[in-house]
Amino acid sequence: QVQVVETGGGLVQAGDSLRLSCAASGRTSSNYFMGWFRQAPGKERELVAAISWNGLNTDYSDSVKGRFTITKDKAENTVYLQMSSLKPEDTAVYYCAAGSSSESRWVATMEVEYEYWGQGTQVTVSS
Repeated sequence: QVQVVETGGGLVQAGDSLRLSCAASGRTSSNYFMGWFRQAPGKERELVAAISWNGLNTDYSDSVKGRFTITKDKAENTVYLQMSSLKPEDTAVYYCAAGSSSESRWVATMEVEYEYWGQGTQVTVSS
């Protein structure tokens, strides 16, 4: 069993920065690709950013490119989402997810590819 725990959400003002952290623990002998998704009220959950288990390959939604950066600490199976120039439309519950793969460069962009999910952390950006 693998547990995924997010930390770092909160209330910020537009233009501020915030960093989210996510740790995957448990059966950590496997190699995990990881990703951040978000769900705003009344909307479907969407991919924000994803990273391969080797930490070298990433993908971002168009809405956050140039503002958000995803990085990974392979040894700790921890992923970070550095969010800058935050906008009110970034307000959502942010979920971290992890999945295992034998391909070190694989970047998973679809929810169905992820096996383990965190409980989510609220990010609220005021205007």
